Amino acid sequence: MKLHTLKPADGSTKNRKRIGRGQGSGRGGTSTRGHKGAKSRSGYKTKLGFEGGQMPLQRRVPKFGFKSFNRVEFKPVNLDTLQALASQYNLESIDLDTLVAHGVASKNDKVKVLGNGELSSKVAVSAHGFSASAIAAIEKAGGSVNKI
Repeated sequence: MKLHTLKPADGSTKNRKRIGRGQGSGRGGTSTRGHKGAKSRSGYKTKLGFEGGQMPLQRRVPKFGFKSFNRVEFKPVNLDTLQALASQYNLESIDLDTLVAHGVASKNDKVKVLGNGELSSKVAVSAHGFSASAIAAIEKAGGSVNKI
């Protein structure tokens, strides 16, 4: 071992610039924050969407449309999902508890059965809503529909 082969242990040195450690470091004085203004001071936080006093985007863009606060959101479940459940678990009836148990819906969801896919099993389906095509397909397969 010689003096010219010495080097620091792995992980003992950092490559980042140390800020605010005197003028000789080249990053002393204002500590890269510039002179004056809110950003140069300690405790500075910007509000979400603040654009330095300019009118913010969310206030410049015109508002349009309408959102009803009485709207009911449904969790859509297609016929092919019901068929997969019925064949995999050998089910004769599918209700909200069954869907929650198998991870298709959560317990607070309102479920609407839609007619995408095919249903070949005779299944009694119980849900909050049904599309016309879903009702036709379920009854065609010999099953029954129960609206909660």
